[in-house]
Amino acid sequence: MYPDDLKYTREHEWVRDPGESEGSVRVGITDFAQEQLGDIVYVSLPDVGAEVTAGGAVGELESTKSVSDVYVPVAGRVSARNDALDETPELVNSDPYGEGWLFEIVPAEAGDVAALLDAATYQEGLEG
Repeated sequence: MYPDDLKYTREHEWVRDPGESEGSVRVGITDFAQEQLGDIVYVSLPDVGAEVTAGGAVGELESTKSVSDVYVPVAGRVSARNDALDETPELVNSDPYGEGWLFEIVPAEAGDVAALLDAATYQEGLEG
């Protein structure tokens, strides 16, 4: 149900090596998170170049139900953001693991990503 090639947080973010930007990782929210939020109508993301701290809130997802914070999975520097979400925030709902990605980070410590949850552990947390 959750892609095995990703790492996850308990706050329902995922992390992937996008294979495009050397050293950066791509961040988005899980399918579970987008389902819980409902129809996303606005996305606020961190600025490129911003230094971010693991666990800190760096943006918001506004849905027809509520406003939810977006958290940083690993400390580092924001290297890219998905500006397509300015015009089409619903991509977070329709393609949370693809076109609905949120931002990219160059991690301060390379090992931080490996320390995140694997798909099985994330799913166990949802079921437990």
